[in-house]
Amino acid sequence: MSRVTPKSVSVAIIGAGFISDYHVNGLRAAGGSDIVALVGRRPETTARKAEVLGIGRIETDYRRVLDDRSIDAVVVASPDDTHERIAIDSLQAGKHVLLQKPMALDSAQCRAIIHADALAGRRLTVSFMHRYFPEVRWLRDLLAAGTLGAVHSVRIRNATPGADWGDWFFTPGNVSGGVVMQLGVHGIDLCRHLFGAIASVGAEMMTARPERRLADGRMVRSQLEDNVFATYRFANGIQASHEMSYSELQGCDRFRLELYAENGTVWLRTERGLAALYAPAVTGKAEWVVPPFNDEAFGEAHHRHWLSIVRGDTPPDDTALAGLQSVTIAEAIYAAARSGQRTLAETEAER
Repeated sequence: MSRVTPKSVSVAIIGAGFISDYHVNGLRAAGGSDIVALVGRRPETTARKAEVLGIGRIETDYRRVLDDRSIDAVVVASPDDTHERIAIDSLQAGKHVLLQKPMALDSAQCRAIIHADALAGRRLTVSFMHRYFPEVRWLRDLLAAGTLGAVHSVRIRNATPGADWGDWFFTPGNVSGGVVMQLGVHGIDLCRHLFGAIASVGAEMMTARPERRLADGRMVRSQLEDNVFATYRFANGIQASHEMSYSELQGCDRFRLELYAENGTVWLRTERGLAALYAPAVTGKAEWVVPPFNDEAFGEAHHRHWLSIVRGDTPPDDTALAGLQSVTIAEAIYAAARSGQRTLAETEAER
């Protein structure tokens, strides 16, 4: 893998919407990068956003940053229907890419991006922010050590009021699905990251709020699903339920996860805090134990990891394939909901 020679990685952000704040703030917290440009479709809106974020250069054509040889890497944080074209163009231009989830509109587009990445020498990372939360890293280490024994069941919940800052989130063609593709893919990836391959899924879904008022006062109509209940059977036998909602006034804090295992119970991001463990045989205490975590800025660990890949200090991770797998499983959820029957998710060849 080629190494970036400058000490500071030069980065352009493609997409001036809500999620660009996360990437800019995370990169700055991580250190070691210089955010040199913001790309957006509308000049006035992009200029205002760049001023707020402290970025000196704006563009409305992403190809201008791809043609700039001084830029090492790009974050693709644009609407879903642009991901395939921008990601492939960026990889072909020799840029390292951090691609916002969902990876693309469907699994065929994901495979096209992965093919371009293979030709470019594996420069693609897909952005799954939840992997890097301290409580998730702690649980993954706990599972790897086998401390909890056999995991019997898992419950995960992704729930928010829904995106009220853009109508494209509710427009078929701009997106390929509702809460499953926009929010549920986070939970899908988290499940796979922690518990392994998902063999089959069952699902039911509905549209509870066909009319929505956006933050700017506009009303939009949507037939996309906003409430889904999915069940997973993992290849290793673990069972999980996954609740997804895009219509809750309060929702949950990013996600809520409950794990029930042979030697204990773990809750993440619940009323007991970021993490809580009840495992008397492990902790020696017949009570909930809350592990300590070091303070870190939101997105810091995520972007520090990505920059280490860009510099060549860390090998490429599995997120490009995981991006495809999360979309493949989302497609299986839709198929299961349509048919009313369990549907195969990942084949052995794709795991």
